[in-house]
Amino acid sequence: FSVFSSSRVVLPCSVEEYQVGQLFSVAEASKNETGGGEGIQVLKNEPYEKDEEKGQFTHKVYHLASKVPKYLQMLAPEGSLVFHETAWNAYPYCRTNDFYIKIETWHKPDTGLLENVHKLDEATWKTVDVVPIDIADNSQVDSSDYKADEDPAMFQSVKTARGPLGPNWQNELDNKNDCPKMCAYKLVTVKFKWWGMQTKMENFIHKQEKRIFTNFHRQLFCWIDKWVELTMEDIRRMEAETQKELEEVYRKGAERTC
Repeated sequence: FSVFSSSRVVLPCSVEEYQVGQLFSVAEASKNETGGGEGIQVLKNEPYEKDEEKGQFTHKVYHLASKVPKYLQMLAPEGSLVFHETAWNAYPYCRTNDFYIKIETWHKPDTGLLENVHKLDEATWKTVDVVPIDIADNSQVDSSDYKADEDPAMFQSVKTARGPLGPNWQNELDNKNDCPKMCAYKLVTVKFKWWGMQTKMENFIHKQEKRIFTNFHRQLFCWIDKWVELTMEDIRRMEAETQKELEEVYRKGAERTC
C-alpha cells in the first residue's frame, strides 16, 4: 500500500535561482553526510532525454545503517538499509525513486497556495497529508539540528539583501514586488514491504522527510551568497568534483571498517 504526504516549502527566491541553489546545496550536503564507510555514493550524473523530456539523471547509493533508530537497525534485514536512489531532474519538475520512497516535486512561482498541483485523483488527494514548512520557524527545527549560521530568521544576504525572515515573512512576500518568490511542492509516496513494521517505518520516514526538507531549505537560503552568482556550468563542474571527493571519502571509510 501507499501513504502520501505533500510538503510545501516557500522561499524568497525565483524558480530559476532555486535550480542553481538546490544543486549547489545537494552537493554540499552530500559531502557533509559522507564518511566512515557510510553516506552517499554517486554512481551516475549525466544528461538524459526521453520523449519530450530533457534533464539530468542521477543514481546514488545511500548507506544509512547508522542513520536510523536502534530498534530499526536490529529489526531490519541484512543489507536493507542500503538504498539506491534514481532521480530524473527535468526542472521545474523532478522525480525521485528509491527502494520504498518516491518524491515528486513541482517548483512554482507562488507562495504555496495551489491545491493538488500533482493532479492526483480526488480519492487519493483526500488521503494526502498537507505539510506546510516555514524555514524561518525555529519551532519546526530539532534542537540538535539548529545552527545559528543557518537560521533564516537571523541571516541577511550581502549580495541580495534578502532576510532576515520575520514571523510574517510569507505574507509580506506576497505583497512585495521587488523580491522573487517560489514554492517547492513535494509529494512523498511511501511504499513499504516489511510486514509488521509498516506503521513504525512510515511514521519514521515521513518525520525524517519533513526534517530533511526543513533543514535543507534553511541551508539553501542561508548559503545564497555562495551560489546566487553561479552558472549551470559552474554547478556541473562542482558536481563532478564532489562525486570524486565522495568516492574517495567513502573508499577510505570502507577500508577502515574492514
